[in-house]
Amino acid sequence: MKDIVNIFPTPYDVAEKCATEMTDMISNSVKNFKPFTVAFSGGSTPELLFELLGEKFAESVPWKYVHIFWVDERCVPPENSESNFGLTKRKLLDRIEIPALNVHRITGENDPEKEALRYSEEVSFHTRKRDRLPLFDLILLGLGEDGHTASIFPGHPELLDTEKICEVAFHPVSLQKRITLTGRVLNNAELVIFLVTGKSKSEIVNKMVKNNPSSLNYPASYIVPVYGRLSWFIDQEAGKLI
Repeated sequence: MKDIVNIFPTPYDVAEKCATEMTDMISNSVKNFKPFTVAFSGGSTPELLFELLGEKFAESVPWKYVHIFWVDERCVPPENSESNFGLTKRKLLDRIEIPALNVHRITGENDPEKEALRYSEEVSFHTRKRDRLPLFDLILLGLGEDGHTASIFPGHPELLDTEKICEVAFHPVSLQKRITLTGRVLNNAELVIFLVTGKSKSEIVNKMVKNNPSSLNYPASYIVPVYGRLSWFIDQEAGKLI
């Protein structure tokens, strides 16, 4: 299935359209008597999304039917400024009424190897299954300038193909440990959205969208949902070379 590329004027527009897409999906899921599962990323564009959701959709969305997970997490405590969970908590979770049991954070301050196993079990328990893998309704991904997504960095193809749900990964420069969902789980989602903004991402976006052979060096290019859909939500700066 061909990728759907949506280009919007500004990062705010990207976040606004993504918020609308997500809340519509939640409403449809609830109408069909199904809980909605979403895995969030960190970063500046998701931060805008969280702010919008918290400001405009706190009351209108039935959050008690939503289960929130994270695509990856740095191995830091939640109060650390680098914590993806901490960002989501400040911008979204503190502003909505959602049961604590519906918030499934990666415990970044715990032993990474043990936490990767524990979180794998939690993800498995609280999601539907397809091909014996967790099935998320929606996964939001970012895109690094080196082509990484989640915490799957260049040079680590094993994280794309492993049968494990979560793995411990390392940032290639800082060597900081991270915990990440793996490629097979990401590719099992109903919908994967790449949220990308800024001119620094324009070259890599262009290569990926046009399937340039060099994009095979980017882990993000291997995110191709097996049964679901892949959509790009990007601003004009990120999409200016397309």
